[in-house]
Amino acid sequence: MKITCVAGARPNFMKVKPVLDALERAGHQTELVHTGQHYDPAMSDVFFDDLGLRAPDVHLGVRSGTHAEQTARVMIAFEAHLDGSKPDWVVVPGDVNSTLACALVGAKAGCRVAHVEAGLRSGDWTMPEEINRVATDRVSDLLLAPSADAVDNLRGDGFAAHQIQLVGNVMIDTLLANVERARQRPILDDLGLVRGEYVLTTLHRPSNVDHPEVLDGLIRAIGAVGEWLRVVLPAHPRVRAQLAGRALPPGLTVIDPAGYLDFVALQDGARLVMTDSGGVQEETTVLGVPCLTLRTTTERPITVTEGTNRLVGIDPDAIMTAAGVVLGREVERRRPELWDGRAGSRIAAAIDGFEVDAIDLRQPARAEELV
Repeated sequence: MKITCVAGARPNFMKVKPVLDALERAGHQTELVHTGQHYDPAMSDVFFDDLGLRAPDVHLGVRSGTHAEQTARVMIAFEAHLDGSKPDWVVVPGDVNSTLACALVGAKAGCRVAHVEAGLRSGDWTMPEEINRVATDRVSDLLLAPSADAVDNLRGDGFAAHQIQLVGNVMIDTLLANVERARQRPILDDLGLVRGEYVLTTLHRPSNVDHPEVLDGLIRAIGAVGEWLRVVLPAHPRVRAQLAGRALPPGLTVIDPAGYLDFVALQDGARLVMTDSGGVQEETTVLGVPCLTLRTTTERPITVTEGTNRLVGIDPDAIMTAAGVVLGREVERRRPELWDGRAGSRIAAAIDGFEVDAIDLRQPARAEELV
């Protein structure tokens, strides 16, 4: 079969690599489409280099814009591509604007659509990602769930059993394939860090960084933690702009965005990670590193129930209290089922074995089929 895999933003690159590799091992003709949603070299090119991900076959070059502008530009460019490419399947990972845009176009073009990371739910409709992931699931034929709770969500949404496959977490495929390489990187020495004696933090969600009062509170909490251990913050360009002009606490070191291998090394060596990222919740769980999620909801609750993550919200006092508790004791290492480095192979097998139900969900059912 001819299968088009889509990647648009930093998290997608880690997710698409094991899928592409597994599909190629299975003998399929694959193409990689980069939408250009992330285009800064520090947010895009470095990941291709670090992961050994082949150059995109197609680059749509959509760049930034409002959610509507960006989604529309991806749809227009991807539709033009599909008119000539005509793949059997379109595979979309994650929950960014490119994910939804390419799923919609693929479904309307008559391609089968497979959603990698299907079924994740935060219940927070103020998150653009929540809208993207729910809508992508709805137009997809094959729902590739990373965890048992995601399967439960999909069943609760009424999807047919043949559409849902529990395959595990592709992010973890990439992590386990690269963690030893990451540990050889000199990033800790370059920053003067000692393994187990620093805190890593990331901030990027608009709900945290675009509201001055929220960001001020988070910086205050991070500064308090920095009185115990040095805190390192790799800052997305937009976050760095928000930090400009603020008096940052002395225990906080802001650095440029880290490449994939360097960031894994920073996570692996940290005593504690504080983040608002979904992927970091997953990676720290497998690395066995304590994680505090600076949000009131998470679409990855399995990292709390079966991992090293704690959901602590954005109240500065609650964050400081939770950090003090975690730094004062060891955290139990736990890993969810099928987070074992073989999700990509299961995805290829699920696509190979996919058969539509007796009633094709894309076609109006005849009356006798409903009896």
